[in-house]
Amino acid sequence: MFNVTNLASGYGQSEVIHDLNFAVGKQEIVAVMGRNGMGKTTLFKTLMGILPTRGGSVTIEGTEITHMESHDRVASGIAYVPQGRMIFPSMTVLENIQTGLPASANGKVPDELYALFPVLFDMRGRRGGNLSGGQQQQLAIARALATNPKVLLLDEPTEGIQPSIIKDIAKSLKEIRKIRELTIIVSEQVLSFTMEIADRFFVIDKGRFAYENTRANVDEATISRYLSV
Repeated sequence: MFNVTNLASGYGQSEVIHDLNFAVGKQEIVAVMGRNGMGKTTLFKTLMGILPTRGGSVTIEGTEITHMESHDRVASGIAYVPQGRMIFPSMTVLENIQTGLPASANGKVPDELYALFPVLFDMRGRRGGNLSGGQQQQLAIARALATNPKVLLLDEPTEGIQPSIIKDIAKSLKEIRKIRELTIIVSEQVLSFTMEIADRFFVIDKGRFAYENTRANVDEATISRYLSV
């Protein structure tokens, strides 16, 4: 479904991502874990086309997207929820979700999105900036899902969110994967959250994958050592 081969990227003269390779299957949830500064966000920005690819290739269902603009990647089936959520604070919940809808939807939000996140239906007239952190995260995910993606990229979705809401988000992601037959790639530092949802784990360290394993065989102690400062 989603293939990354020999990927390299960075900022200015500095290369941050070095020769990364991974493939993600349909309806698979993959966690990319690592401390701050190890390359998680740089990887996601490169996959989304926000940062240019310096080497390697990215394909979705066999379609080469390596040098596409971000909006063309969205049309090809990738959606991105950035770190910090980046919702539009002065727009209502409804208006935020509508920014992700295709023109053919005529501004109508699918009932399925509100079923996944009932609080957004209740607050659809409220400004995004007045929501709690957890509600904003749900809004950012709903906005991304409005584009009908095949692959959903989530960058640090639990950041600044209380534990009870983290559990709700984990449950919602598993439901979304099933309902939408969605492939999900999530970057995280919270191991308990990824153990709840992920099928496979990658640990990124200084721009390279230092550890990889399936959920059944994952060594939590090893991952924890990479996450500790």
